[in-house]
Amino acid sequence: FYGDWNTLAPPAWMKMNNRLLRRIVLAISYLSLSCTAFVNTACFSDTCIPSTAIPHKPQSLKRSSNPELVTNLPIDPARVIQYQSSTQLNLSLIPSGGVSDVVPQLFSYSGDVPLVMSIGLNLALFTALKGKLNSMLTPSGYWHAFALGCGLWTTLGWRGWTVCVAYLFLGQAVTKVKFAEKEKAGIAESRGGRRGPENVWGSAATGLMCAFAASQGKSFLGIGQDLYILAYVASLATKLSDTFASEIGKAFGKTTFLITNLKRVPPGTEGAISVEGTAAALVGGALLSSYALAIGMITSPQLMVAAVSAFLATNAESWIGATLQEKEGLEWMSNEVVNFINTLIGASLALTGGKFILNM
Repeated sequence: FYGDWNTLAPPAWMKMNNRLLRRIVLAISYLSLSCTAFVNTACFSDTCIPSTAIPHKPQSLKRSSNPELVTNLPIDPARVIQYQSSTQLNLSLIPSGGVSDVVPQLFSYSGDVPLVMSIGLNLALFTALKGKLNSMLTPSGYWHAFALGCGLWTTLGWRGWTVCVAYLFLGQAVTKVKFAEKEKAGIAESRGGRRGPENVWGSAATGLMCAFAASQGKSFLGIGQDLYILAYVASLATKLSDTFASEIGKAFGKTTFLITNLKRVPPGTEGAISVEGTAAALVGGALLSSYALAIGMITSPQLMVAAVSAFLATNAESWIGATLQEKEGLEWMSNEVVNFINTLIGASLALTGGKFILNM
């Protein structure tokens, strides 16, 4: 399973077509294992006091009646608290509590799962779901989704991971609605609706950035952890809202209009909207936000912010598609780039709404 350690030859399961991704996965595995001893022995835990917090060596210490307290230690409490509110990517092989804490930490509500454990669990899950995932993803898309899954489980735990999986399954399901008719009309998704690496990252890069920021502690760059989690949910809700609007609009939209001037255009036109697609956009964003609420990732008021942000961002994406996409000089503005901008708008709106409306 682990390959030849003497020659550093990769195991059979790593012999995939995508050479670049194979090297990345192999490098992460070996790096994680080599860092285990360092992480577990170097005392870089949240309770350690950084050396920079001690400006000079204490000359004397007074005993206290409480053996747990030491007085006259010249440490700035504010700096210690600030350090404790931040964390690092967990590269340890097993939790600090030992093997008995593997399962509790692996399914922790707060994330911070050791990276190697996340890789192992995702490998098992992706292997178990390989038949289904192969019908939804291209071979390279499969392994890029695997890398995404490892990052999400490490930073946000099982809740963040399942929100993304829910997006994937719901998005794939709505893509298949009247697929034969859409394919015949030339407006269906390419490759039979299977997602490639560009689709994976166009849809989830914003979410992964929010997940990483949320894993840094109670506050990161002046923004609270709960706000980053809300932005994560909103980014994926935005993409699902966009997928629902597009696929339902193409399947059932009777009349489609260009969002910029409301002129009638054929279904599938970039920037086209319809009543059916607009209603579906509301459903898609609310559906994924509701799942995040059900598993305790967000609250009811946050659900409203996430769903509304997703809907507004989806309409902004239609405007971008109508005015910028496929225009001369903007050939780089591909559908995947627009998707990334779309999710970034949704996450930004959620951050703004959470901060100024919910006072988070």
